[in-house]
Amino acid sequence: MIKNIRRFSKAVTKSLIKEYYHQPGTVPGTIFIDENAESPIIFLIDYNQENYIRKQIETPEECIAYLDTESVSWVDVQGLGNQDILQRLGNVFELHPLVLEDVVNMTERPKMEDYEDQLLIIARMVVPKENICGFYSEQVSLVLGKNYLLTVQEEAEHDCLEGVRMRIERCKGIIRRQGADYLAYALLDSIIDGFFPVLERYGEQIEDLEEEVIVEPTQRTLQKIYKLRRELLQLRRAIWPQRDVINNLVRDGSGLISEEVQIYLRDCYDHTVQVMDMVETYRELASGLMDVYLSAVSNKMNEIMKVLTIVSAIFIPLTFVAGIYGMNFNTEKSPYNMPELNWYWGYPICLAVMAAIAIVLLILFWRKGWLENSIKVK
Repeated sequence: MIKNIRRFSKAVTKSLIKEYYHQPGTVPGTIFIDENAESPIIFLIDYNQENYIRKQIETPEECIAYLDTESVSWVDVQGLGNQDILQRLGNVFELHPLVLEDVVNMTERPKMEDYEDQLLIIARMVVPKENICGFYSEQVSLVLGKNYLLTVQEEAEHDCLEGVRMRIERCKGIIRRQGADYLAYALLDSIIDGFFPVLERYGEQIEDLEEEVIVEPTQRTLQKIYKLRRELLQLRRAIWPQRDVINNLVRDGSGLISEEVQIYLRDCYDHTVQVMDMVETYRELASGLMDVYLSAVSNKMNEIMKVLTIVSAIFIPLTFVAGIYGMNFNTEKSPYNMPELNWYWGYPICLAVMAAIAIVLLILFWRKGWLENSIKVK
């Protein structure tokens, strides 16, 4: 089993190296498409206070007519399985080659890059799995321009941005009266808030594990704790750099983000700190569960040893008596050579004495409290 774990660890390490690093000497800005990536689907949402358009477009060039208008244009690309479409998308939005590389590389660390006329924000989005404790994680890249916002997602199946789309469609709140910078804030806020449902499930799982660890800890319990700690570590790696990203947006600002939106970003930063606090708290609880598990297993072993010790202590004097009567004696040579061997009731009396010894010892152990919880040990 240990060999299999080591082989799996080596395989994961090699896959991570392939994902994170290109071949030495690769030209900067070169993009590589995963052969298993989904084909891109492009959605366009164009809106202002009076008008609203939402449609799926076939080619990136259809976006050009909307980029020079005063309305806000949100181009949402879902899927990265076509290099030609991504290159054409970069040409339409005049993306720097390094921006396009960061957008396509789905293993980027959350960060912010200011290119004067464009602002690149890379975030990590998590979506809870259905019916089980766990989450889907994917990268979301936001390219903010003067009147437009380009978002690129790894896939279309798991998304926590539908609430923002519905607010735009139904004209709820002030989003239709604001610019593209407020739209970027709304998406970041939705991404950060998406961590809370995931953490809520982990909180419930920790409560269940606490009861399981105390009542009936098993090897399966240990596996659950390890899995919980590993997934919480993934959440920590996702939220920690995002705090720095939003903090930089609040502290340093950008020419593309108004002062009014910076106030909203402060609230988003507060949510990020809350998520971090919850993640750290749950990680500490998970580490505490490991200690409780080891203590529970040790206590269970101590109870078992206590029962075995009590049983051994009862049988020691019985074995002593039986050992004496198992010796060879000759009563004809001496009256001290155990004359009760010739008694008519010698055998029943011996058994009765042994039973009396066992009962006396049990009463003694019970009065000293040594039998408490021992009977319940399985």
